[in-house]
Amino acid sequence: MATGNRLGDFLRSRRERVGPRDVGLPGGARRRVPGLRREEVALLAGISAEYYLRLEQGRDKHPSEQVLDSIARALLLEPDTAAYLHQLARPPRAAARRDPARPEHVDEGVSALIGNWTTTPALVHGRLMTTLAANPMAVALSPYFAPGVNTLRAAFLEPEMRVFHRDWEAMTAKAVAYVRSLVGAAADDPELIEPIGELSVRSERFRTLWARQDVHRKTSGRTALRHPRVGPLDLRYEKLALPGSPGQMLITYHADPGSESYERLQLLARLADDRLSRTTARRASPTPGTPPPPATGRTSPARP
Repeated sequence: MATGNRLGDFLRSRRERVGPRDVGLPGGARRRVPGLRREEVALLAGISAEYYLRLEQGRDKHPSEQVLDSIARALLLEPDTAAYLHQLARPPRAAARRDPARPEHVDEGVSALIGNWTTTPALVHGRLMTTLAANPMAVALSPYFAPGVNTLRAAFLEPEMRVFHRDWEAMTAKAVAYVRSLVGAAADDPELIEPIGELSVRSERFRTLWARQDVHRKTSGRTALRHPRVGPLDLRYEKLALPGSPGQMLITYHADPGSESYERLQLLARLADDRLSRTTARRASPTPGTPPPPATGRTSPARP
């Protein structure tokens, strides 16, 4: 997952993705490196080239806040990415320490709330994007939204997800950037090493995106889906942090009122309701051959 020089690896990756013309410098056809040269970043950041070299080589891992802000501006980093840069430079003794892993549970009130949303798919993600709770509409939208499923793992390893997500390329890029924003500087967290390591080995797409070191905590947007029963869906999604439950996110999907996707989502709701009704009826029906349950009401004594 990392070489031990996370700050340097990150700076090098971002430097290679900024062209000289992006920052007002002359290009030239004889450049031997992609993106900016180290001395160009140093010039733009107002620091010495020697000092910037020490940062990339890992010989100085704790630059000041002012230096980090200057480098972030030089590399055209967006706010989420700049915040990640600051996390990487945070001294180990000041880095946030996590308590030993404990099972995550969804508040009963939250579970009841989303269970009452009969036309809005909703689910709750844990810290590593494993679904902790989901309403019937979410499961009707995709079986990979069911509780216990890790949606990040499914996105890269389940072939059906490439069909379900019409915007699979864009979706996976956003997902990895989001995960990196969650990871922060804690890339050696044992809880993270296993799933990210597995995906790095089994998915070339994930491996490529993870190496790009994009960071973006996008909490709302649009997604393009293809449902096998109701057809294409263009939906909005919202991610809301649950207060009192660190790392848990409530995710909802909805369509623009009056749109074709809105009508198809209503159809999906009716299909999900019918399925739930049939399941409930089967559970309530006695198995053939089972004797009827004993009477529970009081009976009158027989008259002679």
